[in-house]
Amino acid sequence: MIFRQIFDSVSSTYTYLIASGRGREALIIDPVLEKVDQYINLLNQLDLKLVKVIDTHIHADHISGIAELRDKTNCVTVMGNKTPADVVAMRVSDEEIIKIDGIDLQALYTPGHTSESFSFLMGDRVFTGDTLLIRGTGRTDFQNGDPKDSYNSIFNKLLKLPDQTLVYPAHDYKGEMLSTIIEERQFNPRLQVKSVEEYVDIMNNLNLPDPKMMDVAVPSNLKLGIDLNRQKVNNGIEPEEFNKIKKEENTVLIDLREQNEIDKEGKLDNSNIVPFPSMHDYIEKNKDSLKNKKILFYCAHGHRSTLAVQISKSYNFGNCFHLIGGLEKWKKKGLEIK
Repeated sequence: MIFRQIFDSVSSTYTYLIASGRGREALIIDPVLEKVDQYINLLNQLDLKLVKVIDTHIHADHISGIAELRDKTNCVTVMGNKTPADVVAMRVSDEEIIKIDGIDLQALYTPGHTSESFSFLMGDRVFTGDTLLIRGTGRTDFQNGDPKDSYNSIFNKLLKLPDQTLVYPAHDYKGEMLSTIIEERQFNPRLQVKSVEEYVDIMNNLNLPDPKMMDVAVPSNLKLGIDLNRQKVNNGIEPEEFNKIKKEENTVLIDLREQNEIDKEGKLDNSNIVPFPSMHDYIEKNKDSLKNKKILFYCAHGHRSTLAVQISKSYNFGNCFHLIGGLEKWKKKGLEIK
């Protein structure tokens, strides 16, 4: 397995790059905007294809690199399903499995630091975001944080993991790089409490200053998505028109989501399932038969389908369109889903 922990000294953020081996698919957790070129250089050096990028929560101390990586690599942006951030192409639920080539991560809903915080469990290690830090815990005094939620996420979820599970947080301010569940249970000063009330009292009396970047970072990180205007100019079609065109002859309807998303949300009738990371391979194998077809792409929110149209144009496919707002907007219009 390839595993890299990359540190941003300005925001004290840890970013993680993971792949099962050279030449394979990769994912990145909690990227920092200013480090995107470094991540891409490392991906190139290791011959890796970035297919997913994850933010554990909406960061208040730096602008995320999630959108920049999406635009430069055509990767899928992932966050937990509680997030209000518009950048997310794929929202995952508590205990849902995120897959890339040879790697599985389990999403764990761990609110408290913020209301939408998730951690991600991969075998012998857990990426805790700001929920559980090394010898500390994430503050709970902004972004709908809640000390009771923090206590529950830590004591009733993370500390229930096996003792030797490695803990990789999103931040550290003292130079520590990793810990274990048993170490944090025994030595984390904020966890040496006898009740939730005692923990709440500690968290409510930290009296910490706001992060320096908070007024810039939070609004920016909420608005990194591919908005409807950008979707429209990339051959976007509104749901009602899309519904008419998909019934025409000589049309190919392509669902760019993954099977777990389809299982949760359903799909449009007569769809070809082509998960977005495999789109290049699909076009290469079928470009002769697709050449004279009208291709209609759709996904969850219109992000992947926008990128799919751009990719198709690079193959000189001019008759490609996509569903503005994805199935989210389709459902709001009351249109049929299988």
